[in-house]
Amino acid sequence: MNHIAALERLKQGNQRFTEQLKQGSDPVPKKVQLQAEQNPMAIILGCSDARVPAELVFDQGLGDLFVIRVAGNIVAPSQIGSIEFAAATFGTPLVVVLGHSQCGAIAATLDQLTSDSTSTSPNLESIVSRIAPGISTLLEMPGSQDKATLTHYAVRANIRASVGQLRQGSRILEQLIGSGELTVVGAQYYIESGEVEFFE
Repeated sequence: MNHIAALERLKQGNQRFTEQLKQGSDPVPKKVQLQAEQNPMAIILGCSDARVPAELVFDQGLGDLFVIRVAGNIVAPSQIGSIEFAAATFGTPLVVVLGHSQCGAIAATLDQLTSDSTSTSPNLESIVSRIAPGISTLLEMPGSQDKATLTHYAVRANIRASVGQLRQGSRILEQLIGSGELTVVGAQYYIESGEVEFFE
């Protein structure tokens, strides 16, 4: 399966998911058979927010997705290493950086950037410090005083920053991208509707 087919399968799965939500049915993965081996069609770097389970959002079953979840869908060495492993070991052709609306990590970073407060935890600070560079310029944008608008653009900017870091932060991933074996795209999940918007 190439990245185009994988991306189309994710889009179709998300469409099924949102249709199930609209019909009031409980979206549960249909493919729950245990797999002896994994052969994921896509790698998802998503946020650890409990409202954004990738397998449900894309209506996929066990073994279909290689999912990495971390607050704010940030890129750090452990996430890059996990993606390198899946791409090189399984030949997975697609990486999706999946951010979402109402992201607490984005809100915490914006709060810290717009006030004099700092996190009481150095571990939480390590997340904020990875998000801040990608969104700090938004504070100079006209209308940045509107918190909802600022948060919306910050979520998107953070997704794009993570995509950029994956495309240019690993020799292994750069080689796979250069040879056409791997594609990295960004996407935003809307908690309000269940829909996923792919940026590319």
